[in-house]
Amino acid sequence: MGDVIRLEDRRARRRPDAVAGEPVRAEFLFDLASPFTYLAAERVERAFDQVTWTPACARTLRCAAMPANDREIDAVMAHATERAAALRLPLEWPERWPAPVPAAMRVAHYADQQGKGAAFVLAATRLAFAGGFHLDDPEILTEAAAAAGLRLDMCLQAAREDRRDGAMEAAARRLLGAGADRLPALAVERGVFWGEDRVGDAAATARLHAVARG
Repeated sequence: MGDVIRLEDRRARRRPDAVAGEPVRAEFLFDLASPFTYLAAERVERAFDQVTWTPACARTLRCAAMPANDREIDAVMAHATERAAALRLPLEWPERWPAPVPAAMRVAHYADQQGKGAAFVLAATRLAFAGGFHLDDPEILTEAAAAAGLRLDMCLQAAREDRRDGAMEAAARRLLGAGADRLPALAVERGVFWGEDRVGDAAATARLHAVARG
């Protein structure tokens, strides 16, 4: 997990076509319980210079990526497995999936406020969908927080703060207003792209706007 927090080194090596002086920005909206957040997160971190990592409530969005019955579970698992193979990423299903992870989502909200949203989301999604662990297990949540370089006492406090849930519901309502029907989603200048397979489209649009501003 050590490379999770060495993000600046990775940014320095990537995208030779990046526009000097014009950062490529995005807001990444996600639910940590969705396998598609895991499949998208590392590409998002690599594709943009500045990312706001915003947890959003899948329930409020009525998100198809969080299945409600056995038929939907089978369909999501099949699609995620196919996408993981295409992306050459390991995929291990958490034993309690599908299940919401409210404590982990609250810590993700706190992590972004501390400027460590990327490190926490990468660590958490790897533990969940490459390791098969349930993120709301306190031991697993603590491991993700430690990998992200977050203060453990503050993370445990954030995990209990249900006031953070309102911000996640508001983020989901904002996506609904933009026409989105699934997570994860990327908001870039003048556009919202939803679905794990739209990361490339969102990055290309953001780069075009960066060039136009330059």
